[in-house]
Amino acid sequence: MSPGLSAHLVCHCLLIETDSSGLVLIDTGFGERDVEDPYGRMSPLFVHVNRIQLEHRYTALAQVRKLGISPRDVRHIVLTHLDFDHAGGLEDFPEATVHILRAEIEEAEVRHGFIHRRRYRPEQWDGVRNWRFYDPTGERWFGFGSVRDLDGLPPEILMIPLPGHTMGHAGIAIDMPKGWLLNAGDAYFHRHEMDESPSCPPGLLAYQRMMQENGAMRRHNQDRLRDLANDPAGEVKIFCSHDPIELEALQRLSHGWHPLYSEYSPQNHPR
Repeated sequence: MSPGLSAHLVCHCLLIETDSSGLVLIDTGFGERDVEDPYGRMSPLFVHVNRIQLEHRYTALAQVRKLGISPRDVRHIVLTHLDFDHAGGLEDFPEATVHILRAEIEEAEVRHGFIHRRRYRPEQWDGVRNWRFYDPTGERWFGFGSVRDLDGLPPEILMIPLPGHTMGHAGIAIDMPKGWLLNAGDAYFHRHEMDESPSCPPGLLAYQRMMQENGAMRRHNQDRLRDLANDPAGEVKIFCSHDPIELEALQRLSHGWHPLYSEYSPQNHPR
């Protein structure tokens, strides 16, 4: 962990092979069109401040193809939220049905305020044909609200509302053979935020505060996730979208699912 103001981060995605629903992608990171036309698709502010590594090899599409898979075989995409670094690759998978909380698409379509207009980029998702929107009305999951029975997806994949970073932000829970895996998205940014005595580099904490829609909700959900991460029963393994050490650990453990990633090196995101 560095006290400085720059570091290497990732955009962590998962590709899940299911028995009944084909391939399911959790978040997309940046897309092919982002690489080819970054200023037409993203805010110049974030392109420069985050020093995004715009290379085709880092896109989910390129890494799916590297596995020998056609992008048309990705049948579903489940999004934590619609920020530019999570939804940029949606149009690279034209056959996919996109699943998201209703609150998130409503926020993204309004795009009010300085940060909203720059974080949400309709250019990245205006070509999506098949949307599914959800409200958190399912049975609770480890004390959290949930969305179960996602349309066309197996019951082992759930959406867990975690508002704060955005108001429609969600974690994605997957019931694995050896326990639950929870992609917490941007509910936190650094692995040590899940420690019993949490810590976060100051630059990264400042970025989280700049991007939060509701600070009290964000901190409350971090506290709840920390309790779950430190539960002695160890039933849930939690990771976030941007910590490279967590990505490396999951890559070593992956079986039947594939951690994908793109890279960027934000000047104000120390690790």
